[in-house]
Amino acid sequence: MSFGKIFGTLVVIGLIIWGFYYFKDHKVAMPNTEPAKEQTQAPTEEPAAENPTPESAVALIETNMGSFEVTLNGKAAPKTVANFIKLATDGYCNNTKFHRILKDFVIQGCDPNSKQDDPTTWGQGGPGYTVPAEIGLKANVGAIGMASTQAKGPSSGSQFFIVTKESADVQASLDGNYTFFGYVTSGMDVVTKIAAVPVQPNLYDEPSLPINPVIIKKITIK
Repeated sequence: MSFGKIFGTLVVIGLIIWGFYYFKDHKVAMPNTEPAKEQTQAPTEEPAAENPTPESAVALIETNMGSFEVTLNGKAAPKTVANFIKLATDGYCNNTKFHRILKDFVIQGCDPNSKQDDPTTWGQGGPGYTVPAEIGLKANVGAIGMASTQAKGPSSGSQFFIVTKESADVQASLDGNYTFFGYVTSGMDVVTKIAAVPVQPNLYDEPSLPINPVIIKKITIK
């Protein structure tokens, strides 16, 4: 083999060795071809209850139109009942309103925004957390349930509603979609009276805004 061929071979080998060590120490980052994942924040759940949830409890709901009692089912909806008991104990719903009243459907209340005089904000407030859905009990007349921004989704931290009429349409829209955690067991006539108050269109043109305020004065756990 001639000297020129030997020299050329050595140069090629040298370049290969040099290239190996150069690229080993100077890695080039490849572009990320995986689509960026949307960052979503999970709903904040309600604080843990300090005491065990009772299987049954009675809530006395006092309003400016009378009082009624609701028997809570802690066995069917333990997280929801624990949260409701805490709200009652803390006086959270005191002096809020039944801000949404649909005579043949529901009365809805315990939005802290309803303590203020701006009805455009009513229905949008809460304690800043949600409660996991506990779907099971039926939407019979007198059933108490938690509001939610979406069917089968987490429940509002405070806003509850009471079913005022039992019908196929009502049950079709509510059963299996919202958390129910008890039933009115005394004073349903008061609920019926509240449901019959005159209303006007709300911000969304729904005829459900009471002309005269219906105030939740106090909720007591007996």
